[in-house]
Formats: sequence, C-alpha cells, structure tokens
Amino acid sequence: MDMRKLVGRNARRIREKAGLTQEQLTEISGFSQQYISGLEKGKRNPTIVTFYELAQALRVSHIDLVRPD
Repeated sequence: MDMRKLVGRNARRIREKAGLTQEQLTEISGFSQQYISGLEKGKRNPTIVTFYELAQALRVSHIDLVRPD
C-alpha cells in the first residue's frame, strides 16, 4: 500500500466532505495550493509536522488521514 496515495485520497475525501476547495484549505492550513494538489495526488511525502498540521486544518484526527479506504 502506498501511504502517500492513501493520505492523499483521505485528505481529498475529508476536504470535500467539509465542503472546502483546495484554495480554502490553503488559507486555513498555510500550505500552497500546489502542495495541497500534489499531496492529494499522492506525489508529496509529508513530514510528521506537516501531517499533523494538515489534520488540524481539516479538523480531524491524524488517524483519519491514514485510515484504509
């Protein structure tokens, strides 16, 4: 299982469920739109700090980002 793709799919699903666009998530999280896009496509390898900050911005547990589909 590719964890980058899993995290990306979960981040996108959670973001969309919250009714947020990538642009809105960039404002909340401080990450660039390009970073969010790459992350959701499974092309980024977030650090532990980034992972935690993304979960905080999405208002979910970090566990939700690695939960299997």
